Amino acid sequence: MTTPAEAEEAIGSELGAEDKPWQTVVWNDPVNLMSYVTYVFQKLFGYSRDHATKLMLDVHHKGKAIVTSGTKDKVEGDVAKLHAAGLWATMEQPV
Repeated sequence: MTTPAEAEEAIGSELGAEDKPWQTVVWNDPVNLMSYVTYVFQKLFGYSRDHATKLMLDVHHKGKAIVTSGTKDKVEGDVAKLHAAGLWATMEQPV
């Protein structure tokens, strides 16, 4: 038998995983030019040139960058758009 506090903790931990936003991760690749990656970030997500450049440099130097976050459906759409633009992207839900 569980106490009400234990039951509430279990429910809270289940909700916590669902409430965490998904993230779109763009990975470095040997094909796309840095200028093209910056352009894609600007066109797909409406980022300023400075912000898009910062994300592109993260991809280039760190190997990846988180470029968007949100609901699972939104992030799936963002990954599909990036794939259509020829970039290597995945989605993840942080732990």
